[in-house]
Amino acid sequence: MKAVLCKQYGPPETLVLEDVQPLQPGPGQILISVRATGVNFPDTLIIENRYQLKPDLPFSPGAEVAGVVQAVGEGVRAFRPGERVIAVPGYGGYAEQTLAREEDTFPLPDGIDFADAAAFLIAYGTTHYALQERAALRPGETLLVLGAAGGTGLSAVEMGKLLGARVIAAASSDEKLALCREHGADELINYSREDLRQRLKELTGGRGVDIVYDPVGGSFSEAALRSMAWNGRFLVIGFTAGEIPKVALNLTLLKGCSIVGVWWGGFLRSEPERAAALTRELVEWFRQGKVRPYISKRYPLEQAAQALAEVAARKATGKIVLLPDSARER
Repeated sequence: MKAVLCKQYGPPETLVLEDVQPLQPGPGQILISVRATGVNFPDTLIIENRYQLKPDLPFSPGAEVAGVVQAVGEGVRAFRPGERVIAVPGYGGYAEQTLAREEDTFPLPDGIDFADAAAFLIAYGTTHYALQERAALRPGETLLVLGAAGGTGLSAVEMGKLLGARVIAAASSDEKLALCREHGADELINYSREDLRQRLKELTGGRGVDIVYDPVGGSFSEAALRSMAWNGRFLVIGFTAGEIPKVALNLTLLKGCSIVGVWWGGFLRSEPERAAALTRELVEWFRQGKVRPYISKRYPLEQAAQALAEVAARKATGKIVLLPDSARER
């Protein structure tokens, strides 16, 4: 089978496409015939050995896949060959086959396209967990989304509206903000030419925002923290800007606000029963059409490096998906 391999740590252009031996599931594992793979920012980190998950070389990146169960290992009870699934193996998804733990695999209802499914679980799972579990968002609250045109950001815009929030989308261009508006944003801020704090003050009448959803980090994090309302919740999602901000903790005292870490992968492993329940709810919303990821580009597996480079450079809007040759032939 074909797989995109990281054989040495480095940028996306160091990845290679090779034929490798077919995989076999071990105990508790599911062998998945991959139909589509989502491209995510952590994939850019794992190939440079800058992520908390550190697989042995060589390995294939790719943290989320959609496909069909090909075989199951000893002890697997919930899945059988031929069933449609989505999974978050952590790595190994840039390939025609991958292995996932049973607890990291979820049923995929009929009628949902494999590409849509591969662009869905990490972004919307993270946002679902962030807004409902970590922020306890209440209808009528104001939600600020930084980096709002990215895959995770758009999921926060969409789900924030679904949960009853007033959503302020912040992004770096008018084109990106137009996409945010299409996905339900109430207010828009172009922080490449507008002062973020001043605009937030104007949009909230000086009150501030109840929740900040920050997958970006960098220079805008402190400005957003300074713009929080009393009892606000600042959600730390990630650092696509490449800079982990250092903020003055006295701001949390003055604002009476909380800084809340959001790691969905850790949630899956630490609270598997609760995570499974939330995932079932989320997939049902997906099946009903209440949420749906925006896919900006679809690349063949052999162009994985190009796709990943776009994500690393923050040029992608929504999600990018890889389609193996074997999947595109179906």
